[in-house]
Amino acid sequence: PRVEIAMHSIHYLDLIRQLLGDPKGVHAKTLGHPNHKVAQTRTSAILDYGDTVRCALSINHDHKFGRRHQACEFRICGTEGAAYVKLGLNLDYPRGEPDVLEIHPKGGSDWVGVPLTGEWFPDAFVGRMANVQRFASGEDKELVSSVEDAWNTMALVEAAYRSSAAPATPLTAKP
Repeated sequence: PRVEIAMHSIHYLDLIRQLLGDPKGVHAKTLGHPNHKVAQTRTSAILDYGDTVRCALSINHDHKFGRRHQACEFRICGTEGAAYVKLGLNLDYPRGEPDVLEIHPKGGSDWVGVPLTGEWFPDAFVGRMANVQRFASGEDKELVSSVEDAWNTMALVEAAYRSSAAPATPLTAKP
């Protein structure tokens, strides 16, 4: 009954928390698609970081209209620079495309490509999984990500599900 946020968007939420910290709250809606019985495959969410940061997610696993307008990306726009990330594996899955990281630094006139090695899946998990194993064997003294940090990610996931289940703010009735 709960699949999209808990199995997929959780990774995006965890990344956003690492970049921006914990939000004050979340407005979310997650739903399935009329053409299949999977509980949820589409999620929209706004993470509340106050009046200076806009953080919006739009996830749609049901884009079946070819590669042309398909996207799996992060766009990060700051006051002194910006970054663009393309998660290539999710495009034309499971073949995928190369991942892309580009930055537009402060004072720069154009985007700069950042060379990447490996792929986000499975290479992104190697560091944390190896850290857990080394921690368990006593080789590493600290975990990269604490249990408390994981709890905060799950608190955000649960808040997103509660938000999705709650009614939307109703429109004012006509006088």
